[in-house]
Amino acid sequence: MEDRAVAGEARSRRPDRPSGGGRGRRRLSVDQRRDELIAAALQLFSARPPEDVSIDDVAAAAGASRALVYHYFGGKYELYLAALGSAARQLSVLLEPPTEGRPLERLRISLRRYFDFVESHAAGYAALLRGGPADRSGEVGEIVDGIRQLLLDRILSSLDVETPRPILRITLRSWMAAVETAGLDWLENRDVPRSQLEALLVDHLVVMFHAAGRHDASTGELFDRISQVELG
Repeated sequence: MEDRAVAGEARSRRPDRPSGGGRGRRRLSVDQRRDELIAAALQLFSARPPEDVSIDDVAAAAGASRALVYHYFGGKYELYLAALGSAARQLSVLLEPPTEGRPLERLRISLRRYFDFVESHAAGYAALLRGGPADRSGEVGEIVDGIRQLLLDRILSSLDVETPRPILRITLRSWMAAVETAGLDWLENRDVPRSQLEALLVDHLVVMFHAAGRHDASTGELFDRISQVELG
């Protein structure tokens, strides 16, 4: 009886058939309906830790049945992956490197956009970096690593560096870890203005460049070039 009820609910909530009372639901393609469910899930994951969001929550937010959500995604893990992938694509657009301006100014713009993303996806961002509800070594881990690689590529682009030498690569990845830690701390406490935090992180990178330049000539040259441009 329960299975027939769920099946009947799924049929009644199909987007291309009218619902009760003579009012028709919007006719959406398969991709459009899937995107609508992902958008609802992403909004919920951005407001609450993923473990606190249920399939029923997503169904209610999207105006769909839980059977329909299961039909498209199979379960909460698959839905979380889809939402996370959608967020990663949004971040990719936000971090599209500026084409004009001095290197540090372009970096400041990218960092500000990154923190725009952090703030608008606060709960999901925190859960993601702290482990999330899924295996970080699996597909979720691949998405996280992809986001980090994206950020690294954007930083290199803002610095006009195509292929970093080992010292520079290590320096930038260390700085990125500091950015993630600062983002989590800021979300938890919010006792420093975001603009001040962003400026502090840029200054951190400059200091790290200076230190790294003592161990690698090319990084030292990069530091000198940035200094000259900024001072000029």
